[in-house]
Amino acid sequence: MSYFDLHTHTVFSDGKNTPEEMVEAAIARGMGKIGFSDHSYTSFDRRYCMKRESIPLYRETILALKEKYRGRIEVLLGIEQDYYAEEATDGYDYVIGSVHYLQADKVYIPVDEGAGILREAADRHFGGDILSVVEHYFETVSHIAEKQHPTMIGHFDLIRKYNQDNVLYDENHPRVVAAARRALDALLPCRIPFEINTGGTYRGCRQDAYPAPPYIDYIRAHGGRFILSSDSHETAALCYQFPQYEKYLLSPGAQTD
Repeated sequence: MSYFDLHTHTVFSDGKNTPEEMVEAAIARGMGKIGFSDHSYTSFDRRYCMKRESIPLYRETILALKEKYRGRIEVLLGIEQDYYAEEATDGYDYVIGSVHYLQADKVYIPVDEGAGILREAADRHFGGDILSVVEHYFETVSHIAEKQHPTMIGHFDLIRKYNQDNVLYDENHPRVVAAARRALDALLPCRIPFEINTGGTYRGCRQDAYPAPPYIDYIRAHGGRFILSSDSHETAALCYQFPQYEKYLLSPGAQTD
């Protein structure tokens, strides 16, 4: 089977490889399609995202590669649009809608940079209640479709990244499960596919992909759709663990894009 991967990052944001290096690696892997989705510009945190002035060059570069490699591989121009990003998404082939931050007391808190950051956020902004942090995250996720009108939902439960073995909070706590299901119930009617995102497993942060298996099952049970994504920040990560999750997605009851 020829795989495709639409969640990839390059040196235009926080990736390690150039777009052309990613294309060449995709061809070497026998991929039929690759999409680029560098991080949208966020004015409040410029460490990881594209520079605003680099966006035209990013678009020009990907479109040039689309023409250069036509007939060898399909190249798509996408963007990973954070919930709090304000840049326009017109002219992209697709948009990944993702939540990387919480906003509390006019402070932006990254959810995927370490458990300590979330513990500190709980103490400073949520009365020491880490479950309130998680609930706030899923409440934000529940609005990503109406806020950014994405083509797919990125890493639905990214807040789990540094919570392997429940070191930060109990992922099966009723408050957590209820908050996640409220978000899913808000998003499922939009008929937007959810990523099965293997980025956390590739980096060794998680033993399972996003979303967690119970949420994959919930999405399946309610007619949701999926798309495999690696969230690749380097060539070696392209299509990481896709055969493993493809087997699941092709099992009875799964709906895929």
